[in-house]
Amino acid sequence: MTRQTKRIKAWTGDRLAAHPVSDAIRLVKENAKAKFDESIEIAVNLGVDPRHADQQVRGVVNLPSGTGRDVRVAVIARDAKADEAKAAGAEIVGAEELVERIQGGFMEFDRVIATPDMMALVGRLGKVLGPRGLMPNPRVGTVTPNVGQAVKDAKGGAIEFRTEKTGIIHAGIGKASFTDEQIAANVRALVDALNKAKPSGAKGTYIKKISLSSTMGPGFRIDTGSVSA
Repeated sequence: MTRQTKRIKAWTGDRLAAHPVSDAIRLVKENAKAKFDESIEIAVNLGVDPRHADQQVRGVVNLPSGTGRDVRVAVIARDAKADEAKAAGAEIVGAEELVERIQGGFMEFDRVIATPDMMALVGRLGKVLGPRGLMPNPRVGTVTPNVGQAVKDAKGGAIEFRTEKTGIIHAGIGKASFTDEQIAANVRALVDALNKAKPSGAKGTYIKKISLSSTMGPGFRIDTGSVSA
């Protein structure tokens, strides 16, 4: 507890003000003092009520600077498509046997991709993958006949985003070791994707608040006007 208190007291920067995106990134990096390469995370408060079907926000965005983390990809496919997935770098590939492993508790992956013809099998995994946000979905490109490209995208910086019950989007957008410019590019790419995904039912201010933080550090608000739409 004492060590945690010292860490918090050592934090610097105004955590109440809304900063230009460049300043917010600088402050987050200055406070990322852990002995490991901390992840940089963003939280975007949207003016939507996800309880209504016409106000749900979900999609996928390719971060230009990548995420800085190794993404373990599982692909549910067979025959030539399974071979395509393996050639693209998928760590785990299978059909019925893979579905059975996942039903049995196997969860050593970060993304699940499936071919359309396997959805009858994949449907059995809804209760397992759904709560974890891992259920393949054609809306975010994880149900596709082009599994090779989907695997490459997942490993190259593609991330999914989806509003939580409170209307907030959380996402990892890089590492503290990234340059300021790399992080800023990822922030702008995500905000741009969110603007493009604005639902028809959203009223009033859509992007209400943006905060940036590191794994062990404080959060800093970003002036939404400093992030190009």
